[in-house]
Amino acid sequence: MSKFNKIKALIKKLGPGIITGASDDDPSGIVTYSQTGAMFGYGQLWLSPISGIFAATIQEMCGRIGLVTGKGLTGLMKDWCPKWLGYSAISLLLFANIINIGANLGAMAASAQMIFGFSFLFWIILITVFILMLEIFLNYKYYAKILATLTMSLFAYYVTAFLVNHDWWQILRNTIMPNLTYSESFIFNVTAFLGTTVSPYLFFWQADEEVEKAIVDHKISNIGVGTPNIVPEDISGMKIDTFIGMFYTVLSAFMIMLTTAGTLHLAGITSINSAQEAAQALRPLAGDFAYILFAIGIIGTGLLAVPVLAGSSSYAVSEFVGWQTGLGKKPKDAYGFYGVITIALIIGVLINFIGINPIKALYYSAAVNGLIAPPLILLILFFGNNKKIMGKYSNGKLSNILGLIATLVMTAVGFTLIRNLLSR
Repeated sequence: MSKFNKIKALIKKLGPGIITGASDDDPSGIVTYSQTGAMFGYGQLWLSPISGIFAATIQEMCGRIGLVTGKGLTGLMKDWCPKWLGYSAISLLLFANIINIGANLGAMAASAQMIFGFSFLFWIILITVFILMLEIFLNYKYYAKILATLTMSLFAYYVTAFLVNHDWWQILRNTIMPNLTYSESFIFNVTAFLGTTVSPYLFFWQADEEVEKAIVDHKISNIGVGTPNIVPEDISGMKIDTFIGMFYTVLSAFMIMLTTAGTLHLAGITSINSAQEAAQALRPLAGDFAYILFAIGIIGTGLLAVPVLAGSSSYAVSEFVGWQTGLGKKPKDAYGFYGVITIALIIGVLINFIGINPIKALYYSAAVNGLIAPPLILLILFFGNNKKIMGKYSNGKLSNILGLIATLVMTAVGFTLIRNLLSR
Protein backbone atom coordinates (compact mmCIF):
# COMPACT_ATOMS: atom_id res chain seq x y z
CA MET A 1 0.00 0.00 0.00
CA SER A 2 1.38 3.45 -0.96
CA LYS A 3 1.90 6.19 1.62
CA PHE A 4 -1.00 8.12 0.08
CA ASN A 5 -3.36 5.16 0.42
CA LYS A 6 -2.22 4.57 4.01
CA ILE A 7 -2.97 8.19 4.89
CA LYS A 8 -6.32 7.97 3.10
CA ALA A 9 -7.19 4.78 5.02
CA LEU A 10 -6.26 6.46 8.31
CA ILE A 11 -8.42 9.51 7.59
CA LYS A 12 -11.40 7.25 6.82
CA LYS A 13 -11.09 5.75 10.31
CA LEU A 14 -11.27 9.14 11.99
CA GLY A 15 -14.60 10.45 13.23
CA PRO A 16 -16.16 10.14 16.72
CA GLY A 17 -12.88 10.64 18.58
CA ILE A 18 -11.96 13.74 16.60
CA ILE A 19 -15.44 15.22 17.09
CA THR A 20 -15.40 14.38 20.79
CA GLY A 21 -11.97 15.94 21.27
CA ALA A 22 -12.93 19.05 19.33
CA SER A 23 -16.19 19.49 21.24
CA ASP A 24 -14.25 19.29 24.50
CA ASP A 25 -12.96 22.78 23.68
CA ASP A 26 -16.41 24.31 24.12
CA PRO A 27 -17.16 27.85 25.42
CA SER A 28 -16.95 26.50 28.97
CA GLY A 29 -13.50 25.13 28.20
CA ILE A 30 -12.30 28.36 26.56
CA VAL A 31 -13.39 30.43 29.55
CA THR A 32 -12.01 27.96 32.11
CA TYR A 33 -8.63 27.75 30.39
CA SER A 34 -8.61 31.54 30.01
CA GLN A 35 -9.49 31.98 33.68
CA THR A 36 -6.67 29.60 34.62
CA GLY A 37 -4.06 31.58 32.69
CA ALA A 38 -5.38 34.93 33.94
CA MET A 39 -5.57 33.87 37.58
CA PHE A 40 -2.45 31.73 37.94
CA GLY A 41 -0.24 32.76 35.03
CA TYR A 42 1.97 29.80 34.15
CA GLY A 43 1.31 28.19 37.55
CA GLN A 44 -1.24 25.60 36.38
CA LEU A 45 0.13 24.66 32.97
CA TRP A 46 0.79 21.18 34.41
CA LEU A 47 -2.97 20.59 34.48
CA SER A 48 -3.06 20.36 30.69
CA PRO A 49 -1.00 17.15 30.21
CA ILE A 50 -2.42 15.50 33.35
CA SER A 51 -6.04 16.16 32.43
CA GLY A 52 -5.26 15.11 28.86
CA ILE A 53 -3.96 11.73 30.00
CA PHE A 54 -7.07 11.25 32.16
CA ALA A 55 -9.43 12.30 29.37
CA ALA A 56 -7.76 10.18 26.68
CA THR A 57 -7.88 7.13 28.96
CA ILE A 58 -11.58 7.49 29.80
CA GLN A 59 -12.63 8.40 26.25
CA GLU A 60 -10.75 5.41 24.84
CA MET A 61 -12.65 3.14 27.24
CA CYS A 62 -15.97 4.70 26.20
CA GLY A 63 -15.17 4.38 22.51
CA ARG A 64 -14.07 0.76 22.93
CA ILE A 65 -17.22 -0.07 24.92
CA GLY A 66 -19.48 1.35 22.21
CA LEU A 67 -17.49 -0.26 19.40
CA VAL A 68 -17.41 -3.74 20.97
CA THR A 69 -20.95 -3.93 22.35
CA GLY A 70 -22.99 -1.91 19.85
CA LYS A 71 -24.55 -0.14 22.84
CA GLY A 72 -24.11 3.17 24.61
CA LEU A 73 -23.34 3.47 28.30
CA THR A 74 -26.98 3.66 29.37
CA GLY A 75 -27.81 0.63 27.27
CA LEU A 76 -25.28 -1.28 29.34
CA MET A 77 -26.61 0.25 32.55
CA LYS A 78 -30.04 -1.03 31.62
CA ASP A 79 -28.67 -4.57 31.16
CA TRP A 80 -26.15 -4.75 33.99
CA CYS A 81 -27.04 -2.29 36.76
CA PRO A 82 -29.92 -1.87 39.20
CA LYS A 83 -32.53 0.60 38.00
CA TRP A 84 -31.78 3.04 40.82
CA LEU A 85 -28.15 3.21 39.72
CA GLY A 86 -29.09 3.82 36.11
CA TYR A 87 -31.57 6.56 37.03
CA SER A 88 -28.99 8.15 39.35
CA ALA A 89 -26.31 8.21 36.67
CA ILE A 90 -28.68 9.66 34.08
CA SER A 91 -29.91 12.29 36.55
CA LEU A 92 -26.34 13.39 37.26
CA LEU A 93 -25.62 13.63 33.54
CA LEU A 94 -28.79 15.60 32.78
CA PHE A 95 -28.13 18.01 35.64
CA ALA A 96 -24.59 18.75 34.44
CA ASN A 97 -25.54 18.85 30.76
CA ILE A 98 -28.47 21.23 31.10
CA ILE A 99 -26.42 23.66 33.19
CA ASN A 100 -23.68 23.45 30.56
CA ILE A 101 -26.16 23.92 27.70
CA GLY A 102 -27.59 27.00 29.39
CA ALA A 103 -24.15 28.49 30.04
CA ASN A 104 -22.98 27.84 26.48
CA LEU A 105 -26.13 29.28 24.90
CA GLY A 106 -25.89 32.35 27.10
CA ALA A 107 -22.27 32.96 26.18
CA MET A 108 -23.01 32.48 22.47
CA ALA A 109 -25.92 34.93 22.62
CA ALA A 110 -23.84 37.48 24.55
CA SER A 111 -21.03 37.13 21.99
CA ALA A 112 -23.39 37.61 19.04
CA GLN A 113 -24.90 40.64 20.76
CA MET A 114 -21.40 42.06 21.28
CA ILE A 115 -20.72 41.88 17.52
CA PHE A 116 -24.06 42.60 15.88
CA GLY A 117 -26.19 44.34 18.48
CA PHE A 118 -29.88 43.45 18.88
CA SER A 119 -31.16 41.97 22.12
CA PHE A 120 -29.84 39.02 24.09
CA LEU A 121 -33.30 37.40 23.85
CA PHE A 122 -33.27 37.64 20.06
CA TRP A 123 -29.90 35.93 19.79
CA ILE A 124 -30.47 33.15 22.28
CA ILE A 125 -33.74 32.17 20.58
CA LEU A 126 -32.22 32.36 17.08
CA ILE A 127 -29.14 30.33 18.06
CA THR A 128 -31.21 27.71 19.88
CA VAL A 129 -33.62 27.25 16.96
CA PHE A 130 -30.69 27.03 14.53
CA ILE A 131 -28.96 24.34 16.61
CA LEU A 132 -32.20 22.41 16.97
CA MET A 133 -32.87 22.46 13.22
CA LEU A 134 -29.27 21.45 12.52
CA GLU A 135 -29.44 18.49 14.89
CA ILE A 136 -32.86 17.27 13.74
CA PHE A 137 -32.76 17.68 9.99
CA LEU A 138 -29.13 17.42 8.88
CA ASN A 139 -27.96 13.94 7.90
CA TYR A 140 -25.55 12.49 10.44
CA LYS A 141 -22.76 11.84 7.89
CA TYR A 142 -22.67 15.50 6.84
CA TYR A 143 -23.37 16.73 10.35
CA ALA A 144 -20.28 14.92 11.69
CA LYS A 145 -18.07 16.48 9.02
CA ILE A 146 -19.37 19.97 9.82
CA LEU A 147 -18.85 19.45 13.54
CA ALA A 148 -15.20 18.52 13.05
CA THR A 149 -14.39 21.87 11.35
CA LEU A 150 -16.03 24.29 13.76
CA THR A 151 -13.17 24.70 16.22
CA MET A 152 -10.65 26.07 13.72
CA SER A 153 -11.22 29.47 15.32
CA LEU A 154 -9.15 28.26 18.29
CA PHE A 155 -6.03 28.51 16.15
CA ALA A 156 -6.13 32.23 16.92
CA TYR A 157 -4.76 31.29 20.35
CA TYR A 158 -2.01 29.17 18.77
CA VAL A 159 -0.81 32.17 16.79
CA THR A 160 -1.21 34.69 19.62
CA ALA A 161 0.71 32.49 22.06
CA PHE A 162 3.84 33.00 19.93
CA LEU A 163 3.28 36.74 19.47
CA VAL A 164 3.67 37.31 23.21
CA ASN A 165 7.02 37.34 25.01
CA HIS A 166 7.32 34.36 27.37
CA ASP A 167 9.83 32.90 29.80
CA TRP A 168 10.04 29.50 28.08
CA TRP A 169 12.13 27.90 30.84
CA GLN A 170 9.46 28.84 33.36
CA ILE A 171 6.81 27.45 31.03
CA LEU A 172 8.69 24.14 30.77
CA ARG A 173 9.10 23.90 34.55
CA ASN A 174 5.43 24.63 35.21
CA THR A 175 4.32 22.16 32.54
CA ILE A 176 6.20 19.17 33.94
CA MET A 177 6.30 20.05 37.67
CA PRO A 178 2.96 20.61 39.47
CA ASN A 179 2.90 23.77 41.56
CA LEU A 180 0.51 22.86 44.38
CA THR A 181 -0.98 25.37 46.80
CA TYR A 182 -3.97 25.15 49.11
CA SER A 183 -6.55 27.85 48.60
CA GLU A 184 -10.22 27.93 47.70
CA SER A 185 -9.52 29.51 44.30
CA PHE A 186 -6.86 26.89 43.54
CA ILE A 187 -9.15 23.97 44.44
CA PHE A 188 -12.12 25.45 42.57
CA ASN A 189 -10.05 26.03 39.44
CA VAL A 190 -8.55 22.52 39.46
CA THR A 191 -12.08 21.10 39.79
CA ALA A 192 -13.32 23.23 36.90
CA PHE A 193 -10.28 22.48 34.72
CA LEU A 194 -10.60 18.72 35.19
CA GLY A 195 -14.37 18.93 34.74
CA THR A 196 -14.18 20.78 31.44
CA THR A 197 -11.58 18.33 30.06
CA VAL A 198 -12.79 15.04 31.58
CA SER A 199 -16.45 15.85 30.87
CA PRO A 200 -19.33 13.44 31.61
CA TYR A 201 -21.28 14.35 28.48
CA LEU A 202 -18.34 13.24 26.33
CA PHE A 203 -18.37 9.78 27.94
CA PHE A 204 -21.89 9.09 26.72
CA TRP A 205 -21.45 10.88 23.41
CA GLN A 206 -18.37 8.97 22.28
CA ALA A 207 -19.75 5.54 23.16
CA ASP A 208 -22.92 6.20 21.19
CA GLU A 209 -21.11 7.85 18.28
CA GLU A 210 -18.95 4.76 17.87
CA VAL A 211 -22.20 2.83 17.59
CA GLU A 212 -23.55 5.37 15.09
CA LYS A 213 -20.39 4.90 13.03
CA ALA A 214 -20.87 1.12 13.16
CA ILE A 215 -24.40 1.63 11.80
CA VAL A 216 -23.10 3.85 8.99
CA ASP A 217 -20.47 1.18 8.22
CA HIS A 218 -23.26 -1.48 8.15
CA LYS A 219 -21.77 -3.47 11.02
CA ILE A 220 -25.12 -3.36 12.89
CA SER A 221 -28.58 -2.13 11.97
CA ASN A 222 -29.46 -0.12 15.08
CA ILE A 223 -28.20 0.97 18.49
CA GLY A 224 -28.51 -1.96 20.87
CA VAL A 225 -29.47 -4.39 18.11
CA GLY A 226 -26.79 -7.00 17.51
CA THR A 227 -23.08 -6.94 18.19
CA PRO A 228 -20.67 -5.36 15.67
CA ASN A 229 -18.30 -7.77 13.97
CA ILE A 230 -15.07 -5.98 14.77
CA VAL A 231 -11.43 -6.85 14.25
CA PRO A 232 -8.30 -5.56 16.06
CA GLU A 233 -7.79 -2.97 13.31
CA ASP A 234 -11.13 -1.38 14.29
CA ILE A 235 -9.91 -0.99 17.87
CA SER A 236 -6.57 0.47 16.79
CA GLY A 237 -8.34 2.90 14.45
CA MET A 238 -10.65 4.01 17.27
CA LYS A 239 -7.65 4.54 19.57
CA ILE A 240 -5.83 6.66 17.00
CA ASP A 241 -8.99 8.67 16.37
CA THR A 242 -9.54 9.22 20.10
CA PHE A 243 -5.96 10.10 20.97
CA ILE A 244 -5.72 12.59 18.10
CA GLY A 245 -8.95 14.23 19.25
CA MET A 246 -7.84 14.47 22.88
CA PHE A 247 -4.37 15.69 21.89
CA TYR A 248 -6.05 18.55 20.04
CA THR A 249 -8.06 19.32 23.18
CA VAL A 250 -5.00 19.35 25.43
CA LEU A 251 -2.90 21.41 23.02
CA SER A 252 -5.70 23.98 22.60
CA ALA A 253 -6.10 24.23 26.38
CA PHE A 254 -2.35 24.74 26.75
CA MET A 255 -2.26 27.46 24.09
CA ILE A 256 -5.22 29.31 25.62
CA MET A 257 -3.55 29.26 29.05
CA LEU A 258 -0.25 30.34 27.53
CA THR A 259 -1.92 33.24 25.72
CA THR A 260 -3.91 34.50 28.70
CA ALA A 261 -0.95 34.09 31.07
CA GLY A 262 1.17 36.25 28.78
CA THR A 263 -1.52 38.89 28.27
CA LEU A 264 -4.29 39.09 30.87
CA HIS A 265 -2.26 37.93 33.87
CA LEU A 266 0.62 40.30 33.10
CA ALA A 267 -1.88 43.14 32.59
CA GLY A 268 -3.33 42.52 36.05
CA ILE A 269 -6.61 40.96 34.86
CA THR A 270 -6.78 37.98 37.21
CA SER A 271 -10.53 37.37 37.16
CA ILE A 272 -12.53 37.29 33.92
CA ASN A 273 -16.03 38.68 34.37
CA SER A 274 -17.05 39.50 30.80
CA ALA A 275 -16.49 38.48 27.20
CA GLN A 276 -14.77 41.81 26.62
CA GLU A 277 -12.15 41.02 29.29
CA ALA A 278 -11.57 37.50 27.95
CA ALA A 279 -11.19 38.90 24.43
CA GLN A 280 -8.28 41.13 25.48
CA ALA A 281 -6.02 38.05 25.36
CA LEU A 282 -6.23 38.14 21.54
CA ARG A 283 -5.25 41.82 21.17
CA PRO A 284 -1.64 41.00 20.14
CA LEU A 285 -3.08 39.23 17.08
CA ALA A 286 -6.27 41.15 16.29
CA GLY A 287 -5.88 44.53 17.98
CA ASP A 288 -9.19 46.36 18.32
CA PHE A 289 -10.89 43.46 16.55
CA ALA A 290 -9.95 41.00 19.31
CA TYR A 291 -13.49 40.95 20.65
CA ILE A 292 -14.77 39.82 17.23
CA LEU A 293 -12.24 36.99 17.06
CA PHE A 294 -13.11 35.88 20.59
CA ALA A 295 -16.84 36.03 19.88
CA ILE A 296 -16.41 33.96 16.71
CA GLY A 297 -14.52 31.37 18.78
CA ILE A 298 -17.28 31.20 21.39
CA ILE A 299 -20.03 30.93 18.79
CA GLY A 300 -18.14 28.42 16.63
CA THR A 301 -17.23 26.09 19.48
CA GLY A 302 -20.70 26.49 20.95
CA LEU A 303 -22.28 25.36 17.70
CA LEU A 304 -20.15 22.24 18.06
CA ALA A 305 -20.63 21.64 21.79
CA VAL A 306 -24.31 22.37 22.41
CA PRO A 307 -25.55 19.71 19.95
CA VAL A 308 -23.15 17.25 21.59
CA LEU A 309 -24.44 18.16 25.06
CA ALA A 310 -28.08 17.87 24.00
CA GLY A 311 -27.37 14.74 21.98
CA SER A 312 -25.56 12.95 24.80
CA SER A 313 -28.49 13.73 27.11
CA SER A 314 -30.92 12.25 24.63
CA TYR A 315 -28.80 9.16 23.96
CA ALA A 316 -28.70 8.52 27.71
CA VAL A 317 -32.43 8.85 28.28
CA SER A 318 -33.68 7.26 25.06
CA GLU A 319 -31.50 4.18 25.17
CA PHE A 320 -32.27 3.55 28.84
CA VAL A 321 -36.05 3.69 28.36
CA GLY A 322 -35.95 1.76 25.08
CA TRP A 323 -36.93 4.47 22.59
CA GLN A 324 -35.70 4.57 18.99
CA THR A 325 -32.34 6.28 19.30
CA GLY A 326 -29.83 7.99 17.02
CA LEU A 327 -29.02 11.09 14.98
CA GLY A 328 -29.15 8.93 11.88
CA LYS A 329 -32.91 8.49 12.36
CA LYS A 330 -35.66 10.74 11.04
CA PRO A 331 -37.71 12.71 13.60
CA LYS A 332 -40.89 10.76 12.82
CA ASP A 333 -39.11 7.51 13.71
CA ALA A 334 -37.44 8.79 16.90
CA TYR A 335 -39.71 11.51 18.26
CA GLY A 336 -38.78 10.68 21.87
CA PHE A 337 -35.06 11.00 21.09
CA TYR A 338 -35.48 14.39 19.42
CA GLY A 339 -38.01 15.42 22.06
CA VAL A 340 -35.36 15.08 24.78
CA ILE A 341 -32.98 17.21 22.71
CA THR A 342 -35.67 19.89 22.35
CA ILE A 343 -36.57 19.92 26.05
CA ALA A 344 -32.91 20.07 27.09
CA LEU A 345 -32.35 23.10 24.85
CA ILE A 346 -35.49 24.87 26.11
CA ILE A 347 -34.51 24.40 29.75
CA GLY A 348 -31.01 25.60 28.88
CA VAL A 349 -32.48 28.80 27.44
CA LEU A 350 -34.61 29.40 30.55
CA ILE A 351 -31.56 29.06 32.84
CA ASN A 352 -30.23 32.27 31.30
CA PHE A 353 -33.01 34.32 32.86
CA ILE A 354 -32.16 33.68 36.51
CA GLY A 355 -29.55 36.43 36.55
CA ILE A 356 -26.18 34.61 36.31
CA ASN A 357 -23.31 36.28 34.45
CA PRO A 358 -22.82 34.19 31.23
CA ILE A 359 -19.01 34.07 31.58
CA LYS A 360 -19.16 33.08 35.25
CA ALA A 361 -21.84 30.49 34.40
CA LEU A 362 -19.41 28.78 31.99
CA TYR A 363 -16.78 28.57 34.73
CA TYR A 364 -19.24 27.25 37.31
CA SER A 365 -20.65 24.66 34.89
CA ALA A 366 -17.13 23.29 34.40
CA ALA A 367 -16.84 22.80 38.17
CA VAL A 368 -20.19 20.97 38.21
CA ASN A 369 -18.82 18.56 35.60
CA GLY A 370 -15.74 18.02 37.75
CA LEU A 371 -17.89 17.03 40.74
CA ILE A 372 -20.10 14.65 38.77
CA ALA A 373 -17.46 12.82 36.72
CA PRO A 374 -15.93 10.41 39.32
CA PRO A 375 -18.96 8.12 39.93
CA LEU A 376 -19.53 7.88 36.17
CA ILE A 377 -15.88 6.95 35.61
CA LEU A 378 -16.33 4.10 38.11
CA LEU A 379 -19.24 2.78 36.02
CA ILE A 380 -17.10 2.97 32.89
CA LEU A 381 -14.32 1.03 34.64
CA PHE A 382 -16.85 -1.62 35.65
CA PHE A 383 -18.06 -2.07 32.06
CA GLY A 384 -14.56 -1.93 30.62
CA ASN A 385 -13.31 -4.68 32.95
CA ASN A 386 -16.30 -7.01 32.60
CA LYS A 387 -15.20 -9.82 30.29
CA LYS A 388 -18.80 -10.91 29.82
CA ILE A 389 -19.39 -7.51 28.21
CA MET A 390 -16.05 -6.82 26.55
CA GLY A 391 -14.57 -10.29 25.94
CA LYS A 392 -10.97 -10.10 24.79
CA TYR A 393 -11.26 -6.31 24.43
CA SER A 394 -11.58 -5.63 28.17
CA ASN A 395 -9.35 -3.04 29.85
CA GLY A 396 -5.62 -3.49 30.08
CA LYS A 397 -3.61 -2.82 33.24
CA LEU A 398 -2.50 0.68 32.19
CA SER A 399 -6.07 1.78 31.43
CA ASN A 400 -7.21 0.59 34.85
CA ILE A 401 -4.35 2.27 36.69
CA LEU A 402 -4.89 5.61 34.94
CA GLY A 403 -8.68 5.36 35.28
CA LEU A 404 -8.43 4.74 39.03
CA ILE A 405 -5.93 7.57 39.48
CA ALA A 406 -8.27 9.93 37.60
CA THR A 407 -11.17 8.84 39.82
CA LEU A 408 -9.21 9.26 43.05
CA VAL A 409 -7.76 12.64 42.09
CA MET A 410 -11.08 14.09 40.93
CA THR A 411 -12.88 12.69 43.98
CA ALA A 412 -10.31 14.16 46.36
CA VAL A 413 -10.38 17.57 44.68
CA GLY A 414 -14.19 17.60 44.50
CA PHE A 415 -14.56 16.54 48.14
CA THR A 416 -12.19 19.31 49.20
CA LEU A 417 -14.12 21.88 47.18
CA ILE A 418 -17.46 20.83 48.69
CA ARG A 419 -16.00 20.88 52.19
CA ASN A 420 -14.64 24.40 51.63
CA LEU A 421 -17.97 25.64 50.30
CA LEU A 422 -19.93 24.13 53.20
CA SER A 423 -17.55 25.58 55.80
CA ARG A 424 -18.03 29.17 54.67
